[in-house]
Amino acid sequence: MKISNNLPESNFLHSKASSPLKADIANFAKLATAKNNNQLFQLPSLLSPSMFNIYGRYEDYFKNDINFINYSSNSERKMENNNKSLEPGRFLRESNLKKGTVMPMPDITNKMPGSTFLPRTAVNKIPFSSTELSAMKEIFNASDNSAMERIIKDALKDCERKPNRGETKRCVASSEDMIDFATSVLGRDVALRKTENNTGSKQDILIGSVKRINGGKVTKAVSCHQKLYPYLLYYCHSVPDVAVYEADILDPKTKKKTNHGVAICHLDTSSWSAGHEAFHALGSGPGQIEVCHWIFEKDLIWTNSDH
Repeated sequence: MKISNNLPESNFLHSKASSPLKADIANFAKLATAKNNNQLFQLPSLLSPSMFNIYGRYEDYFKNDINFINYSSNSERKMENNNKSLEPGRFLRESNLKKGTVMPMPDITNKMPGSTFLPRTAVNKIPFSSTELSAMKEIFNASDNSAMERIIKDALKDCERKPNRGETKRCVASSEDMIDFATSVLGRDVALRKTENNTGSKQDILIGSVKRINGGKVTKAVSCHQKLYPYLLYYCHSVPDVAVYEADILDPKTKKKTNHGVAICHLDTSSWSAGHEAFHALGSGPGQIEVCHWIFEKDLIWTNSDH
């Protein structure tokens, strides 16, 4: 599916669509289209060894991950107790997104190991289903009860979960699949938006110029959150009744621009779990307030383009 506007193409997607190891990816694409699917087990040798070595250090990812994916009343992800501390600025109100506001910025740094999208032809040949867990574990050298097994199971859990009310969702591992999903939800006139960098993380920031996308209309958008996985994998989903903002982020002391952030506000929270972290952070409950959050570094959001 092509995008039908004259906006510049995303450098981010280009950078993620092709690996620096082009020869290896080309080789894997050939393996993926081969008749003998057993050749898929050569996959680990074609990915960066560091991608496999780093996962043992990512156990804390599961302990500290904040849930931007599943917020329904049926979610198993609830606060352990009302006293659990949340990082300041992790969730905010729409009223915070005003020029001149000084507020804490959470750590928006992407802590995932570096990875790239695989070609769609390759992705379509790699098992990705809970019914094929044994094959997936063999491909990625995941022993029982290992960090890699947890990573695979966590990705499958989110990707195979039933959509929340009003949600449309899909996990994508190629740039083509991401574009196809975004345009299937929003139409062909779309724009990709992201927070520029992680500057301001864990510090107070000053909000500069603010723009509400699509002329301030309540709209829908497609958010794509990176999942921890051996290759680049995004959980993309669309929910209704959101507002998307872009804001210049300034240093409170020098007033110089240091970042350009994107935030999304969920305006209808009536179906959210009462135990969601956002309500504890903001002191409210389902359906009583809107909940906003920054789009973290290397997470993505698709909207209809502004003309």
